[in-house]
Amino acid sequence: MNILIVTQYFWPEEFRINDLSLGLLEKGHRVTVYTGIPNYPTGRFFRGYSFFKNLTQNFHGVKILRVPLVPRGNGRGLRLAINYFSFALFGSIMGAVRCREEYDLIFVYEPSPITVGLPAIVMKKIKKAPIMFWVQDLWPESVAAAGAVRSQRVLKLIERLVSFIYNKCDRILVTSLAYFPPIKCVVKKPERILYFPQTSEELYRPVRLNPEAPELGRMPAGFTVMFAGNIGAAQDFETILSAAENLTVHQDIKWIILGDGRMRPWVEDQIRQRALGKTIYLLGRYPVEAMPRFFSLADILLVTLKREPIFALTIPAKVQSYLACGKPIVAALDGEGARIIAEAGAGLACPAENPAALAEAILTIYRMSAAERQEMGMRGRAYYEKHFDRSMLLDRLNNWMRELYREAKSSVA
Repeated sequence: MNILIVTQYFWPEEFRINDLSLGLLEKGHRVTVYTGIPNYPTGRFFRGYSFFKNLTQNFHGVKILRVPLVPRGNGRGLRLAINYFSFALFGSIMGAVRCREEYDLIFVYEPSPITVGLPAIVMKKIKKAPIMFWVQDLWPESVAAAGAVRSQRVLKLIERLVSFIYNKCDRILVTSLAYFPPIKCVVKKPERILYFPQTSEELYRPVRLNPEAPELGRMPAGFTVMFAGNIGAAQDFETILSAAENLTVHQDIKWIILGDGRMRPWVEDQIRQRALGKTIYLLGRYPVEAMPRFFSLADILLVTLKREPIFALTIPAKVQSYLACGKPIVAALDGEGARIIAEAGAGLACPAENPAALAEAILTIYRMSAAERQEMGMRGRAYYEKHFDRSMLLDRLNNWMRELYREAKSSVA
């Protein structure tokens, strides 16, 4: 099939859709990605890109067609809203010009914003191709939880937009089983909703570094608790900092933060104020290829989210990556993410926004033997292979796509 992927984010930005596009190539499909100019997470266009430069590219055989957008800047308020709607606007207007081929299926990747569905709906009208919409974030719940929108009037408008987009789609894929009830409330044909969790790139697996590996030189000595990902409001760094304060008596417990985000300056300031400079280490962002290598040096992998109803429905993408790497996990979050860690026997889960409980969970694993920790990590790896294996999920998606294509063709006939 000839598949058009519509996504606001794509390579060189680091999102799971990059790997999924390559997976569809492996299945024998032709793949075109219709996307924006890369600017996440810095808020500025990546070096080498502009409104007129590198708008057509190739990513390992995937054709990339870019349209202009306004960069996200500081990722807040009006600037972020303009970023979201600029892609929706330019993507809708320029679709017929940029995407001149005929497509058999349109696949939408939606980690936020929901407005990414609008260019896809326009393309559906033009190309007569069905839409498969992969929901990563629930709207309007996620924007309300983040505090980005507080006006009930605006939230009601977003609800209407969400209903419009969902009901124009032929299949809705959800990354969490907990997403089914809220989406069923707004779609007219709930049988079109399918469970399709995230996987991780094949490079995520247990690895062993040689003594000359550069990652070794960047790590402090001690028992390491490692967090990887966005340093944002949703990740609840207040709980991480407070838990680290509670454990300063254990001087060999070190907290390693891999990543960046708009809350980083605040975290840096808090580390100074709380005298945690010898406890918490901010190592910055690294390419995805480096993550399994860093994870191999961790004693515990950490995932956190704030206490919000929407976050209790969510499975953070890093959970699959952590499981795949076979290390013990501590999860300071509620709901689906915590359920998976507990069900897998891959670590310990504690309630969100509870520093004392997080510190106690860290201490529990700290006091285990190396053999016990290894066994815990291997249980996580086995759970990953059973439920989130990349090849298995690609096969599932490929079958659904072919089924939808046949259904669309037969309805036209």
